[in-house]
Amino acid sequence: MTTTKTKQITLDAQGIYYKQFNETIREKVSEGYTDFKLVNVNGQRYLATALDGDFSFEINGVPGQDMGAFMRGPKIHVHANAQDGIGNTMDDGKIVVHGLAGDVAGYAMRGGNIYIREDVGYRVGIHMKAYMDHQPIIVVGGKAGDFLGEYMAGGIILLLGMFSGKPDAPISGRSLGTGMHGGVIYVRGKAPVDQLGPGLHAQPVDSEDMEVIERIVKDYAKELDVDADEILSEGFEKIRPFSHRPYGNMYVPT
Repeated sequence: MTTTKTKQITLDAQGIYYKQFNETIREKVSEGYTDFKLVNVNGQRYLATALDGDFSFEINGVPGQDMGAFMRGPKIHVHANAQDGIGNTMDDGKIVVHGLAGDVAGYAMRGGNIYIREDVGYRVGIHMKAYMDHQPIIVVGGKAGDFLGEYMAGGIILLLGMFSGKPDAPISGRSLGTGMHGGVIYVRGKAPVDQLGPGLHAQPVDSEDMEVIERIVKDYAKELDVDADEILSEGFEKIRPFSHRPYGNMYVPT
């Protein structure tokens, strides 16, 4: 679906079950509304799921699981925290979370951008993959839980470790990049060697990497109103897969 004119509406989620609330959103989409302000959101699931087109969502409150799943094009700003599974298998669009996000953000995403200002939970970016000319990007401004980028097959994860409520925790949890066989994870500062998945190693970024990082950081900083220069004042390391078949030696050839 392609939309060309802006038509705005405010919807109040107070006390409304998620199914009814999503039905209302889709009714308003069919009526030609493109810009949505959702207020008093409190755990309603599947917001903007599977929407295709140039839609904008400003969400006040904490959305529930699978916000933005399977979507292709919308832009979502969450002015609070977000629960698990945001951007699940999304193809395109942008999700910006001004607080924390839960587990499995960006699961199997194939395109678009997810920007999170603070910390995230476990298995963020699991099964991410590049799809045709789409390059999915996840930026975590804080720290990440275990299994960041697990089985990653494509795309970019940028882990900053700056805006965190866990000052004494490592920048990422255990098994960082376990099983990854494509894509790249960039870490601001030093990657935690003792947290890396089997067979992985970190190395300094080169000039081409820095061009990519600078472009992403500038967009991230613009969306979240943070200082790009401060983010870029520290060096970065990158983690790439050592093989496109990391567990190939586990199987007996036939």
